[in-house]
Amino acid sequence: MNLTTTSALVLSALLCTPFASTQAMAAEPDYTLAYNVGVTTDYRFRSIAQTSFKPAVQGGLDFAHKSGVYAGAWGSNVNWVKDFAGATEGSLEVDLYGGYKGELTKGLGFDVGLIGYIYPSNNAATNANTTEIYAALTYGPVTAKYSRSLGNFVANASSEGSQYLEVAATFDLGNGFSLTPHIGRQTIPNQSTSADYTDYSLSLGKDFGKGISASLSAVGTDAKDGFYKVGSVDNLGKNGLVAGLKYSF
Repeated sequence: MNLTTTSALVLSALLCTPFASTQAMAAEPDYTLAYNVGVTTDYRFRSIAQTSFKPAVQGGLDFAHKSGVYAGAWGSNVNWVKDFAGATEGSLEVDLYGGYKGELTKGLGFDVGLIGYIYPSNNAATNANTTEIYAALTYGPVTAKYSRSLGNFVANASSEGSQYLEVAATFDLGNGFSLTPHIGRQTIPNQSTSADYTDYSLSLGKDFGKGISASLSAVGTDAKDGFYKVGSVDNLGKNGLVAGLKYSF
């Protein structure tokens, strides 16, 4: 929070009074609930197209306790279960997650948790539902995160132990603009054709205030046609531009 010198002195004086201290304590809720809805031109998960390069409508809710415990749910329409995994059902993704975050030392944050990617009614040959554990460290603008599947990973048979390692940073450019470079490495074991790939993205964000934000991302991967291109659908990891708009409340 940026305060002018005068404002900082006034605030400091107020906090010295019992009344101000009581007000500050009362103002801190035990928990918060936040909601969001949005649209995107191309839903990408780890830079792989989930809607076969078509738009998606998305929304979610998040619960956060002051202790550091959190939980949430998020949903989006998807195409890949049918287009890529050969299913006749499975056009919705619902993510359920929970975890705990805090500080290891001053300025060094951590986040550990569990997430389930659920595709209701999907009838892929290998069930598309996936569960991952994850752990992340954040220092300043930089976050490094490691995720590992506890069972098969998104409809890939014998893929338990799939891993994703990513590093991202968010830089405040001022006037509500932010810039986020990202790089990640996905490994999926025991596939007949190599499914491993590196992905990268650069996102420009804009906060318009009142809960409205927008983003424009350039994304790309080195995903191989032999695994990520199926039938008439192009390589799901091909380079592209993705625009999004979100309202949080």
